Amino acid sequence: MSHPLSTIIVNYNAGSLLRMCVDSLLACPLDIEIIIVDNASSDGSLDGLQDLSQVCVIRNLANVGFAAACNIGVQASSAPFLLFLNPDCFFQPGAIAPLLADLQSGDRVGMVGGLLVNEDGTEQGGGRRAVPTPWRSLVRAFGLQRFANRWPKLFYDFHLHKQPLPDSFIEVEAISGACMLVKRDAMEDVGLLDEGYFLHCEDLDWCMRFRKKGWKILFVPDARISHSLGGCSQSRRVFVEWHKHKGMLRFYRKFFRHQYPGVLMGLVSAGVWLRFGLAVVYLTARRVFAKGSVGRG
Repeated sequence: MSHPLSTIIVNYNAGSLLRMCVDSLLACPLDIEIIIVDNASSDGSLDGLQDLSQVCVIRNLANVGFAAACNIGVQASSAPFLLFLNPDCFFQPGAIAPLLADLQSGDRVGMVGGLLVNEDGTEQGGGRRAVPTPWRSLVRAFGLQRFANRWPKLFYDFHLHKQPLPDSFIEVEAISGACMLVKRDAMEDVGLLDEGYFLHCEDLDWCMRFRKKGWKILFVPDARISHSLGGCSQSRRVFVEWHKHKGMLRFYRKFFRHQYPGVLMGLVSAGVWLRFGLAVVYLTARRVFAKGSVGRG
């Protein structure tokens, strides 16, 4: 059976969020092929799909990472358009239609993403963004973006969600891997996701490679997707932070090591690991404080 759209969802202990995500897709007025690639979950999240015969579930024997699991889903898919979706994302009614329409608005449009919103309806960061080059990352790390009003090109902030929401789709440098709709033709030209990333930054890598091949990336404000940010990673925060920072270094070295002096790249590397260390201290302190509060109660 031919489907116009294949959705690939990588699941790892998403709990009840997975079924909610799938239900939001099934409610869409479109024939969608739904493929769940499970990275050896142990929370019973797949049990909630047992009554859904139209959902294809691929069970990995181990957690192979996000990029590798997405690529496994691609091999099992059949549609000309591929939607990569996190299990903590829920499509609001009518959201898929504008994504598909804008993806087909030009021959060189290869990828589109929608408006990721919090529970209160506010826009999340990451849905539309510029590529965090080493310089932009240093600007962000030291709070220099406050000088962007005076020197916008020098102290540019790659977080675009603080800018006014556009009236229609706009071309951007990158979107979030939480929700990426791509043309199969474009993906076959660019290649699959880089499995050298385990978790995080593989979406930025893909966006860089799409643009290097001449494919446009669009942000579609009319497509609203609710995203329970971090809903699938609350129980393993240090693990996630480790792979996030490791992925950042891989990304910088892969695309920018020949453009920046070695000294600057060294500072960037040191800054990444310093940031990781501070994140671990913060998460550990918060956990200790939380346990202390429970004990006192």
